[in-house]
Amino acid sequence: MSHYERLSALDASFLGLEEANARWHEGAVMLFDRGPLTTPDGAVDVPKIARVYASALDRVERYRQRLATIPWLDHPVWVDDPSFDLRFHIRHVALPRPGSERQLKRVCGYLLSQPLDMTRPLWEVWVVEGLEDGRFALVTKTHHCMVDGASGMSILAALLRAEPDASCDDPQPWSPRPAPSGAELVGNELARRLTAPLALARPLRHPLQALQSARDVATGILEAARLGWSGASDTLFNPEQIGPHRRFDWAEMSLADVKEVKNRLGGTVNDVVLATAAGAIGEFLRQHRTSTRELDFRALVPVSIRSEKETRTLGNRVAMMMAELPVGERDPRERLRRVAETTGRLKSSKQALGVGWLEDFADRIGGRFFLELSRSATRSRPFNVAVTNVPGPPMPLYLMGARLRAIYPMMPLFSNQALGVAVISYAGQVFWGFNSDWDTLPDLHDLVVGVGSDFEQLRKAASQPAA
Repeated sequence: MSHYERLSALDASFLGLEEANARWHEGAVMLFDRGPLTTPDGAVDVPKIARVYASALDRVERYRQRLATIPWLDHPVWVDDPSFDLRFHIRHVALPRPGSERQLKRVCGYLLSQPLDMTRPLWEVWVVEGLEDGRFALVTKTHHCMVDGASGMSILAALLRAEPDASCDDPQPWSPRPAPSGAELVGNELARRLTAPLALARPLRHPLQALQSARDVATGILEAARLGWSGASDTLFNPEQIGPHRRFDWAEMSLADVKEVKNRLGGTVNDVVLATAAGAIGEFLRQHRTSTRELDFRALVPVSIRSEKETRTLGNRVAMMMAELPVGERDPRERLRRVAETTGRLKSSKQALGVGWLEDFADRIGGRFFLELSRSATRSRPFNVAVTNVPGPPMPLYLMGARLRAIYPMMPLFSNQALGVAVISYAGQVFWGFNSDWDTLPDLHDLVVGVGSDFEQLRKAASQPAA
C-alpha cells in the first residue's frame, strides 16, 4: 500500500524561502566527552555513533523520507526514500590536533554554510574530532521544513539517554513503503481543497462562540499586520542581500544565575535572555557609530503553538511574533522591565492566534498563499534579528555513555537578515548560538563577548537594591 505525508503550509513555506545565499536548515553543535566512544588508537568510534542513529530511525521515520511534489498543484509531500543510505548522512572530519575552539567555530561555520542535498532526506551529522580537550563534536543540520525547536528536542530524546549506558538497541530491518502515483496525489489534494470550506465553516455550528473567535482572530491578524508590513529601522544587521558564508559563535551562562536575575528583578527566563541580547546589540550598534536613542529595533520571536497531543510530532507548530527590543536603554534594570512589559503585552495579544489561523487557513486551501505572504512580509523588513529560546532537558544526557557537555543551537537567516540568535537551556546551563553572515558581521565575536558583559550588568543590578 502506498504511503505519503503532506507538508503543512508553514513547513512548505520554509522550503520556498530556500535561496542560494539563505539556506533554511537548523542545526546545533554538540560537544561530548569521548568516554566509551574512544577506539584503541584514541580516535572517535564513528561506526558506533552511526549505529545509534540507525537504531533511532524507527522512532524518527522522517529521517528516511525525501521530498516529492504533487503534480500540477505544486505542493510538497514526504515519501519513503528507496535509496536511503545512512552512510551519506553521517560524515566525519578531524581538526589538526590539538584543535582549538576558534578552529572548531570556523569549521562549524563552513559546515553550516553548505546546502543540504534536496533530493535526499534533509539532514546531516558531522563528527568532528581532534579537539584539544579530548572531546568531539557533532554538528547537526536538519531542514526547517522537518522540525522546529520543540520537535528538535524529540529527535534529541530519540538519540540520547539520561543514563551513562554504553549499550545500543539493535537497528530494526526496514523496507520503504511504495510512493503514491501522481494521479493519487492529485486526487487526494483536490478532495482536500474541495472540502476546505466545510472544515473552515465548522465553527459556525456555535454562532456565539464563532463570533467571539472571529473577533479574536481578526484582532490578531491586524496586530500582526501592523508590525509585519511596517519596516523596522535600518541597521547594519539588515543588508539588502546576505552572502553565502556563515560565521558561527557561541556563549554560555549559568541557568541558576539567569533565574536569580528574574526572581529579583521580575520577568521570565526568556525576558532575561531578550534583555541581555538587547543590551549587547545596543552596545554593538553604538560601537559602530549607530545612534540607538530613537531606534525601532525588533526581534522575530517564534512562539510554540504546539498542543500536548502534538508534543512528539515533527514539523513546525510556531507563530512568528515581533517584539520591540529596547536597544537604546542603557540601564539594565529598566531594560529588563521594558522587555517584560513587551512580552507580557504579546502574551495577552491575539498575534499568535491570528498567525496560527492564517497558517491553518493556508493549509486548508493549499497553494502558495502562505509562502507569498511570508515573502511579502520579509521584503518589508519587519524585524532586524531573530531570537529563539527553547527549554531543553534539565538533566545530563549521554550518547552511548559519552556525556553531552554543551549544545549550541543554530537558526537559519532570511535573505536580508545578518544575525540569528538561538538559545537553549540544558543541564543547568544556558547555551547561546550566534549564526551570522560572514561579510556583514566580521566582528561577530565582539557581540558574543558583549552578551556576557551585559548579563554581568544584569546580575550586578539584581544584587543591589532598587534606587
